[in-house]
Amino acid sequence: MDLPPRVAGVDYGARRVGVALADPLRLVARPHGTFAPGAALAELARLVDEDGVGVIVVGWPLTDDGAEGHAVDRVRPFLGRLKKAAPSAEVVVQDERESSRRALRDLVEAGVSKKRRRHKGTLDAAAACVILQDWLDEQRSPFG
Repeated sequence: MDLPPRVAGVDYGARRVGVALADPLRLVARPHGTFAPGAALAELARLVDEDGVGVIVVGWPLTDDGAEGHAVDRVRPFLGRLKKAAPSAEVVVQDERESSRRALRDLVEAGVSKKRRRHKGTLDAAAACVILQDWLDEQRSPFG
């Protein structure tokens, strides 16, 4: 049985980019790391070239009512750079509303210490997991 290409998730920020990876069966997202934007592009390109990532899911920061606001304008240039850095990967966007809040809740429920939760990189990678997990779940849903 041939497995589909691996999938990575991205929570973009001007200072830090959280990256998550799905397991080979595309069931569960797990944190991969947090990187400066340029280093994130290099790491995502490496994941495509060396680890079989074929889809990169980027968090799309819609407003509360689902419209594209100013935050989308900050992510759009990163999308262009990502497509150039990893041209063989499919780049898709995923609504990321509430992802950071949900990631923080998940870290608390997992028993991650307050000190560790305050480390911004932990939250960014966890938010990338939430974004990726939402996309994975939608791919399996008959209604997605």
